[in-house]
Amino acid sequence: MQKIVFVCLGNICRSPLAEALFQHEIEQRGISHLFELDSCGTNGLHNGERADARTRKNALAHNIEVPSISRKITANDIQHFDLLLTMDDEVQSKVLSMCNSEEEKNKVILFRQFDPQAPNSEVPDPWYGGSEGFENVFQIVKENTEIWVNRLC
Repeated sequence: MQKIVFVCLGNICRSPLAEALFQHEIEQRGISHLFELDSCGTNGLHNGERADARTRKNALAHNIEVPSISRKITANDIQHFDLLLTMDDEVQSKVLSMCNSEEEKNKVILFRQFDPQAPNSEVPDPWYGGSEGFENVFQIVKENTEIWVNRLC
């Protein structure tokens, strides 16, 4: 079983969307039993909150529910998960700083590492933008989710 956690800053926009889209994709393919998924954030400012309403609304427009509850990343996450997929460089640096070994550091990868349009790019944070920013993030995350599922299966 592949254990994957998606990590962004507050765990209310990008990482819960990535978790939901990945879950949807593996359910569509009938392979959800092969994965354990979660999401978290590096700042913990929204612990216990649902995903941002704009993220949920945009995802629902595509028939995707985003049910996750925000939480802060822990040292246990770094040990437990096989892959820690980070949404931007700042989050990547923060997660890497929590690692205690090269083995742990090797599990921390930018979510868009294999994006053919923009390899190793960040998933933009839609927090300060309008609805078009949330749609843009949805499309980026959807495309990269398919890339990851294809690579892992």
